[in-house]
Amino acid sequence: MEALPSSPRHPPKYGSAVVQQNALEQLASIDLIELCKEARIEHCRATRDLSSCGRYVHHVLNSCGHASLCAECSQRCDVCPICRSPIPDNGNRVWLRLYYKCIEAGLISKQHDERFQEKEDHGNPVNTDVQRLHSLFDVALQNNLTPLICHYITDICLDENAVSSDPLLAFLLDEVVIKDWCKRAVNALISEIGMIYRSGLEMMQSKLSQLQKFAAQLAGINSVLEVMIASFTEAVSAHVNDLHQLIENTLKAKQHLEAMIWCIRHRFIQDICSRYTDYESWSSDVIQRKASAEARKWPEFFDKQSGDNEANQGTLFIEQALQNLGIEQSYRNEEEAAISCLQNEQSSSMFCSTITADHSSLNRYPFKNLCEAVDILFLHGASDMVIAKQAILLYYIFDRHWTRPDSEWRYLLDDFAATFGITIRTLLECLVFCLLDDHSSEALEEACSLLPKISSKETHPKIAQVLLERHRPDMALVVLKSGRDSFSATENIEKDGISSLSEAVTAVRVRIEYGHLTEAFMYHRSYCSRVKEQRAADMIHSEDTLRSSWVYHIEVMTTEFCTVCIERNFVDKMIDLPWDSEEEKHLHKSLFDSACEMPTKPFGSLLVVYYLRRYRYLEAYEVDHNLQRFEQKKLESSTEEIASKIRTIAQWRENLVVSTFLLYFLLGSRMH
Repeated sequence: MEALPSSPRHPPKYGSAVVQQNALEQLASIDLIELCKEARIEHCRATRDLSSCGRYVHHVLNSCGHASLCAECSQRCDVCPICRSPIPDNGNRVWLRLYYKCIEAGLISKQHDERFQEKEDHGNPVNTDVQRLHSLFDVALQNNLTPLICHYITDICLDENAVSSDPLLAFLLDEVVIKDWCKRAVNALISEIGMIYRSGLEMMQSKLSQLQKFAAQLAGINSVLEVMIASFTEAVSAHVNDLHQLIENTLKAKQHLEAMIWCIRHRFIQDICSRYTDYESWSSDVIQRKASAEARKWPEFFDKQSGDNEANQGTLFIEQALQNLGIEQSYRNEEEAAISCLQNEQSSSMFCSTITADHSSLNRYPFKNLCEAVDILFLHGASDMVIAKQAILLYYIFDRHWTRPDSEWRYLLDDFAATFGITIRTLLECLVFCLLDDHSSEALEEACSLLPKISSKETHPKIAQVLLERHRPDMALVVLKSGRDSFSATENIEKDGISSLSEAVTAVRVRIEYGHLTEAFMYHRSYCSRVKEQRAADMIHSEDTLRSSWVYHIEVMTTEFCTVCIERNFVDKMIDLPWDSEEEKHLHKSLFDSACEMPTKPFGSLLVVYYLRRYRYLEAYEVDHNLQRFEQKKLESSTEEIASKIRTIAQWRENLVVSTFLLYFLLGSRMH
């Protein structure tokens, strides 16, 4: 450490690198309990004319380490006023205190110190000491010494032995001081960042290095807050909730800043041509995609009464991704007002994740520009969704440029991936999402060419569903067999039964559409067996309990199997499959209901055949009898053409039943 000589000939230059280095070394190596003492304002305790000197003490005595004498009194006094230890006559008597050494080094503004002294003269001395300690924390934060603040929390604030009878010093040892500093530091950084954002693109580019430092400082504050939260894991109070909200705002500001830095480096891609002529044409294309997706969408589970059947509320990938962020709720959260100043004035004040064709004032996808995209994504929604937000931003870039020459925009993706640690697989997956949302055949073909490169157990389950809807069951099956329909991981079913059921239904649909009926049945049986092993049948007839039981899963799977086979005229093959008694109940209901809905089709007759092939003649006769009663009523209100078809089907079925019964009795009489 640098000593203060009695009469220095060459005082150190204000803010020099050497002085800064010495000050930072002392800060990094200081005993943390001494840090509080270094922050306190001390007044000279020497007596002059029967009264105390009272000047500000900028130095500590070299002999005992007490900050008890001003620079002048330290030269004339022989002993320390606190401990009465003698002060040597020779050599350097005092050292500059850490706080003032930081001022001398330019690490703390002299104007700040002058304001603190004015407040100390006219206000609460506790607040002044706290602000000086905060200034030392600022120095630590700005010079990559954040661990010092974290250790201050764990080693001082939470140490039961770190106490003091001095009320001023005791207050500095409390964790509330750290919490208040975090709030003040975050607000100060957000204010400075907001000013740079509002200064224009050219100024933002010139301030890039400063913005990067701000991002590092926000990361440092976040680490301090995490240490504080970890220290209060068992406490449930407004204090802890306040910390959680503060860390959420800090993370959002940091994530938004990192995205903005990337955008500033690329001038918000305003120099790169979009594949759309204007925003209106892009918006119109997105609405057309939504309409096309809704038109081709397969129905959800057969139980239309339950809204939970729709595992994916959004029709498009981008729509579902935006809905998962919960952006609308975030706009209504008053606790996020602290970071709202970071939003560009031109960005929308409200956002709706659902894509519709109405012309309301609510903003929807596509974003009007890259700046608005960053504001909406990173200032709203939960901070732990940052990977999803980055993926949506990638989707936006793909959507804006996909048909343009690669040389114009592909470098953006490489830089984005390098900046945010995005893998090649994630890049391709975002492109596939964009291509599958696009309703053109060219986009579909390119998506199919990329899918083998990214298909795995982590592949989004909606991909197979969309491929099925777009009449590519072959590619959907490739995706599924790459790991998506492996349900050997039992925790998937345990964790979210409806999601697993939705994926299983899609897997069955794909196989039936592709003509692999036997494979579809094997998948169906394997899934139902595993669910049955995991879930005991619950006879309590509450909806939630029933929907979580294996009975419900088997009902949905079997009914969906039958529904697809009925639509694709595979019923004659379906009735040959080895259905068990539980599945048979739903098969019977599906075929009988279809026969009643479409009496001109042979579904009722095939249900009779199902029982006849299993030598269950009484059940076959009962089905035929019930169908005859229904058909008689239907004939009364049918046209002649429809009535003729119904009579033909009924006559064929009656002949089949009669001939089978005659054969049965004939064989029985011969045996006797």
